[in-house]
Amino acid sequence: MKPVLRQGLRAPIAVLAIALVIGLIAGSMAALIVVTLGGALIIGFHLVHLQRISDWAAASLDTDVPEGRGEWAPLLAAIYRRIRVRNAYERDLRHIIDRFRQAASAIPDGIVVLDAANRIDWANERAIMQLGLDLRHDRGQPIVNLVRQPEFLRYVETGDYAASIVVSSQRDTGRRLALQLVPFAADQKLLMSRDVTELEAVARMRRDFIANVSHELKTPLTVISGFVETLRDLDVDDAQRKRFLQLMDDQARNMQRLVADLLTLSALESDQNPVVDERFAVVPLLLALSADAKSLSNGRHEISLDIGDAATLVGSRDELASAFANLVTNAIRYTPSKGSITLAWHIESDGTGVFSVTDTGIGIPAEYVPRLTERFYRVDRSRSRATGGTGLGLAIVKHVLMRHQAELAIQSERGQGSTFSIRLPVRRVERAPAPDDTLERERAKPDDRAKSAKARSDPRDRT
Repeated sequence: MKPVLRQGLRAPIAVLAIALVIGLIAGSMAALIVVTLGGALIIGFHLVHLQRISDWAAASLDTDVPEGRGEWAPLLAAIYRRIRVRNAYERDLRHIIDRFRQAASAIPDGIVVLDAANRIDWANERAIMQLGLDLRHDRGQPIVNLVRQPEFLRYVETGDYAASIVVSSQRDTGRRLALQLVPFAADQKLLMSRDVTELEAVARMRRDFIANVSHELKTPLTVISGFVETLRDLDVDDAQRKRFLQLMDDQARNMQRLVADLLTLSALESDQNPVVDERFAVVPLLLALSADAKSLSNGRHEISLDIGDAATLVGSRDELASAFANLVTNAIRYTPSKGSITLAWHIESDGTGVFSVTDTGIGIPAEYVPRLTERFYRVDRSRSRATGGTGLGLAIVKHVLMRHQAELAIQSERGQGSTFSIRLPVRRVERAPAPDDTLERERAKPDDRAKSAKARSDPRDRT
């Protein structure tokens, strides 16, 4: 017999034995009464404890275990110890679940926990944002009711989850999501979601880059090889030979410009080529840009220069000069004859330096503006080739500005011209400390400076 039972029977047996002895001494009727009363007391004692246990079992889970007396004390104490151990296990389990959810929330990918029937059990914030979920209403809903792309439904039904699939986001049609199911228990799965919009854009740009480089090199090489074959196999007069050689030279120069721009882009993107900051005056740079623009235009455009504030820039002079020059060159290429081009520089009230090029050219439709800085992207390919551009100018500008923490702003409208603005951060712009005649001397025309020098050298003009 178990100790608990022995201890439980000890008290009632002792009571009955005492009652029986008293009954024998007092007579048979009295013995029966004593035994009956003793049994009733024992039964009542146990019924009270049973009622306490029944009330405790029907109460909430956090209700304390009732105290017991006699033989009930060790039994209820054992139950209390079991419940305390169970509560400790539950606390540990809740802590583990909380840590898992915190870790899952910190993961940059979306995570949805699904049950055996692919119903939603839990999701982190990234998944809620990417898939448009609302756990208050969507918990327990089949995931295919909320992610309704046909390709995802086929993916779930196949049961082959070795690879992910890419679908368009229902919440934002411009985004692309990679989805993958990962079984992690006998009856549960994880749905992983990742935003691959930028990765797909990079992959597309890489494909376009290779295709465009091949195409850009193929055209001049075809022209050169054709003329070489003609000169080798046919007798041509001197005039034709001269013309052919000139065309070959033009195509070779186009390839040289393309290769030079590609090397420039490669250098700008290299981590081994940090920006070497130097301090240089912006006014001489602007004057040089204006002179180069007039030379390139050759009188076909009205070119003006508006310098609002003298300043010193901090950065790579060669890189910033290249970025400024690319904007000026594009304006000349895409502005018809008799049009006007304005080069402007000013410092805004917050200290930001702004260089802008405004033209009255053909303009750019709004839908094409976001892609202008992509390599080889051209709104009109035939017109761009006719102007002699490589299609890399604005890509170079973008990378130069990224290295200088600057921004490129584009305002354009078809047929109304364009304004390209470079905004340099405050830390790279130092306003001239005080006005003096330096700016006026820099702005003076060569003829004026020559007259001034002649006047100083002529003794008759001296006082």
